[in-house]
Amino acid sequence: MPRFDIEGFVDRQRIGRTQIAVLLVCGLVCFIDGFDIFMVGKIAPAIAADFGQPPEAMAMLFVAQQIGLAAGAFIVSPLADRFGRRRMLIWACALFGLITLGSIHSQTLTQLAILRGIAGLFMAAGLPMALALISEMTPRHRRSIFIAIALAGYSSGNAASGAVAAWLLDAYGWESGFVIGGVVPLLCIPLLLLLVPESLKFQAERDARDPAISATIRRMDPTVRLSGDEEFVLGTNAATPQKARLFDIFLEGRAWMTALIWAACILSMTNIALLASWLPTFFQEMKDIPIQRFAISAMISYLGGIAGMLSIGWLMDRFDPSRLISLYYVALAASLVAMAWVPFEATLFIAVLIFWNFVQTGGQGGLNTLVTQVYPPRMRSTALGWAGGAGRVGGVLAPLYGAFAIEQDFSLETTLGIAAIGPLVVAVLVLLLRHTGMSRNLDASGVPARA
Repeated sequence: MPRFDIEGFVDRQRIGRTQIAVLLVCGLVCFIDGFDIFMVGKIAPAIAADFGQPPEAMAMLFVAQQIGLAAGAFIVSPLADRFGRRRMLIWACALFGLITLGSIHSQTLTQLAILRGIAGLFMAAGLPMALALISEMTPRHRRSIFIAIALAGYSSGNAASGAVAAWLLDAYGWESGFVIGGVVPLLCIPLLLLLVPESLKFQAERDARDPAISATIRRMDPTVRLSGDEEFVLGTNAATPQKARLFDIFLEGRAWMTALIWAACILSMTNIALLASWLPTFFQEMKDIPIQRFAISAMISYLGGIAGMLSIGWLMDRFDPSRLISLYYVALAASLVAMAWVPFEATLFIAVLIFWNFVQTGGQGGLNTLVTQVYPPRMRSTALGWAGGAGRVGGVLAPLYGAFAIEQDFSLETTLGIAAIGPLVVAVLVLLLRHTGMSRNLDASGVPARA
């Protein structure tokens, strides 16, 4: 029985219509993921006021969203390793879009929080499944930059959500953000059905004789000759295909590496969740800056987030990932301290916001990209999803700290100074990954992931 090397086939491909379609559609999924996760924090005071509640009452909604995101990362993301990335992306987009649209009709803040939590179950799965699909359909020499571009879409969604607060809030109310957040995922469904094939690597590891693999190969390269009785494998020396097992990310010497990645994601995503939920409110309550004014400044600064995401992908193809990512997190801690002390009216404040977004987005993007490099395809969606789920667990506590800081009348300097501790610890954890044998864990291309 002839063996066909899927890994070699993918890596030999030039960037063509299939790879561009996967990038654009999965990038749109990442865009709406970033839009929805960060949108609520930017309009939180308006939502609270509309329901007749004080700003700190929004902690309930933020906690519910984070619980949903954590549960979805642990429960839904692994399903992509069993049923397919494309199929589960379609289901996630459909359910998330419908629930988000339904949230507009909430009668109380509690109802909105419950629906937001349920929507989070499916929102959390979008990013890891999209990144897994991109990484498995892209040649090795373009993989990091393609993932970075998709994550730049996530940052663009973050920026676009600021437009709701800056321009749509007064005219159309907080509901306008939920309309956008619900319609776009539904638009992704026909694009996934028509333009995006299932991951070849997923199919090969599930069933080495799956006839659908031949159809996708011919779609990507009509010149390839297939006899019809091939066994599709990953690598010329590939072992018998293995089905995904839920706890593979802890086996074969990966336990210590996985534990450090989870700890880094917990602290990193706790910090992101805190600032996404509360930063506009911190400036309104602690510095008397209206959320509309802060939103305009923040929108400009999100250009830094896009640049940070693209830069980390380019740099990780050229430099030691662990040292590089650690540097980003040290810079993130410094930017949080600077944000608290530089006056909002100063021109330098915009520069600080841009730099903060650059290193925050680039650092988290670096962690996500690292996960795609050091875990095999059969467990990649689980690895990404569970690392994100661990991060969301920390994010459940972050909204509580934000409410506590407001209730206790903390200064902005104290609030952001405490928040800066987390990134420093992340920098240390990522450096420790160098001593876990991470370099011996092969990425999907068969090349040792640098550490």
